[in-house]
Amino acid sequence: MGVQIPVELKLLVVAVIVGFVQIVWAAVAGSGGERDFAWLAGPRDDPKPVGVTAARLTRALSNFLETFPLFAAALIACDLAGKLGPLTLYGAALYVAGRALYVPLYASGIALLRTVVWTVAIVGIVMIIVAFFR
Repeated sequence: MGVQIPVELKLLVVAVIVGFVQIVWAAVAGSGGERDFAWLAGPRDDPKPVGVTAARLTRALSNFLETFPLFAAALIACDLAGKLGPLTLYGAALYVAGRALYVPLYASGIALLRTVVWTVAIVGIVMIIVAFFR
């Protein structure tokens, strides 16, 4: 029999996958034009312009890199403290769903809905933090 892995930890790994997809998507969108292979493979000392969508994807990735460590630390702390439960489960689900939806919304330039979805992801982190202190 295998070890039973909590759903929250599975969602943590799904969030890692979402982050990986964002990295690849931003890199692919940022190639082309003045960003030829030689520039992409080099040290990138001289900045080259990118299109609107590539710039949005880069900003969305930066935002993910700001929130993911908070999500991961809070969730792992809850797991280690034996505090996993409904709040952490729904909080993790909100975070992962919010982050997965955030990127295409940002890339498409859908501002208000993007902000609502970002807020949903942040509420997910807050739920996990609340669970830790219960």
